[in-house]
Amino acid sequence: MKKTIIISVIIIILLYAFKQLIYNPYKWKKAVNTPEHKLQLGSFIFSKQRGPNGSQSIENKYFIFKVIEINGDYVRLSVIRQLSQKNKLLQSDFSMTKDAYKDLKQNIKKLTITPIIREDLYKEGASYTINDYLLGKYPSLAKSRYYFEELPENRKNLPLPADGFERQEYFTMLYSKQEIIKNAELVPWILNNSPNPELAPRLSKNIDLILN
Repeated sequence: MKKTIIISVIIIILLYAFKQLIYNPYKWKKAVNTPEHKLQLGSFIFSKQRGPNGSQSIENKYFIFKVIEINGDYVRLSVIRQLSQKNKLLQSDFSMTKDAYKDLKQNIKKLTITPIIREDLYKEGASYTINDYLLGKYPSLAKSRYYFEELPENRKNLPLPADGFERQEYFTMLYSKQEIIKNAELVPWILNNSPNPELAPRLSKNIDLILN
């Protein structure tokens, strides 16, 4: 009996290892070579992440990103968020519920998602709440409060700034294209007390799905 249990456990471990090390990478590499799941400007990236919930415990957090810039190995993402209604603030970390995440996997192409320039978003304060100014400038918000922060065209694909503060800003939400394609991971580019950017695998997050 004991021997049977041990053999069963070994088989389960081997099957899990096969799935994680062989099948999942094969499945991912096959998917990212198809038009529907290929990484490109405008792609949606779905990511389920583990993180604290504010009460010293860990929970799943669900995020969807929009690819707004690709410059060599640099891929800049913007979180898909939903503006709050007045007096009804949503989650401050911009994650979404499991049900909303699951629903958007199926319906995100049908959804109106408004690109909002950063300066417009913060014009009346960083409350992330729908207001008359935003509705006036972005009428599509009346259909759906989903949005992402967009970069003006003249601020995309720029060379690395020389100014220290601008360099820090430049690496906000910037990830490795190669790591996304090869390993299905969001690995950020950072400045770690050095003028030269480096990858930070310790901060990587898994990718669940890419959709175009």
